[in-house]
Amino acid sequence: MATGFSGFPKQGFAFLKELAKNNNRDWFQPRKDTFEDTVKAPMEALVEAMNAQLVKFAPSYVTDPNKAIYRIYRDTRFSKDKTPYKTHIAASFFRSAAEKHTHPGYYFSVSPERIEVAGGLYLPGPDQLRAVREHLLEHHTELRKLLANPTLKKLMGGLSGDPLTRPPKGFPAAHPALDLIRYKGWILYDTRMDPQMAATGRLLPELVKRFQAMAPLIDFLNRPLNVKKQRDPLTVGL
Repeated sequence: MATGFSGFPKQGFAFLKELAKNNNRDWFQPRKDTFEDTVKAPMEALVEAMNAQLVKFAPSYVTDPNKAIYRIYRDTRFSKDKTPYKTHIAASFFRSAAEKHTHPGYYFSVSPERIEVAGGLYLPGPDQLRAVREHLLEHHTELRKLLANPTLKKLMGGLSGDPLTRPPKGFPAAHPALDLIRYKGWILYDTRMDPQMAATGRLLPELVKRFQAMAPLIDFLNRPLNVKKQRDPLTVGL
């Protein structure tokens, strides 16, 4: 898999480690160019390389790096932690023209401590949540088969999240899909990759393997949302 991404440089991880110790504007601002050159630029190359692979199995998820890559600045408005900067770099890939959290997508982040990989529908709005739950009433067996795929289980494990303790309002308590319906989002999340891999070109093919394994789940979660979009585009935020 020849790409323009050969790994994050050691200087990039050194920068993130130092940022964790000096998470303030006075330290960051004079070193912003170092961040741009050793952390953000490699991430842009990685996103471009991922896009070249997404064309092969999920072309509608190709995402401009400027939109895919998260800002280094933290949103501290509702957090007790007021440190201004993230100590990792992350990117997400969503369907063309879809807003985040209205459709399922793919995600990964890189830091000196770990590599995170995720995919699915995260914190959907009430309309999207109901659409998927209603879909599961008739198609839960299909989802169970997807989640039982040996490759997917090996690479990504099972569904993550904090499901409701009771059935959602309007859904039957005795339905065989209740365990799946109680989820507030449907996410696969894994952190088992060796973080040292991020300094090598091996990172990309390992991420691609996980994205490919999750693609059937992403397609499954999209189906009820596509129908909802056709009925009333305003309900999915488009």
